[in-house]
Amino acid sequence: DFFPISRLSFDSVTPHKKQCQYFQNGNFYFMDTETFEEVAVGPKIMEDVKQWICEGMEVNLVNFKGNVIEVVIPSPYVYEIVETEIVIKDGNVQGRTKPAKLNCGATVTVPAYLVTGEMIKVDTGKREYLSRANE
Repeated sequence: DFFPISRLSFDSVTPHKKQCQYFQNGNFYFMDTETFEEVAVGPKIMEDVKQWICEGMEVNLVNFKGNVIEVVIPSPYVYEIVETEIVIKDGNVQGRTKPAKLNCGATVTVPAYLVTGEMIKVDTGKREYLSRANE
């Protein structure tokens, strides 16, 4: 169901900042931190971004005619590495990479020298490691 661009009124497409509260029965629940209004967003809308959302994260919910049509997550965003393999330093660690699971559930490729517990910056649009969070 695509609309010709001339029929789409951009005045009725509005982003609203909301905070992720919890996940239940396939829906993500977001709260407006000013009005405390809660909004449920279903799995179809969340499909592309659900693995990048953490509890408490502030996102933009894009509405069209009162319905959420997109969830925009911040980028870059700081995540914690919760699981990654230990690489034995053999003098050849430079340039090597490995997978790392983040506290949101997603996995990214990181430099081999990073360890569990480190905070890293991720480009959530490209789904790529950028740097350590404090760099």
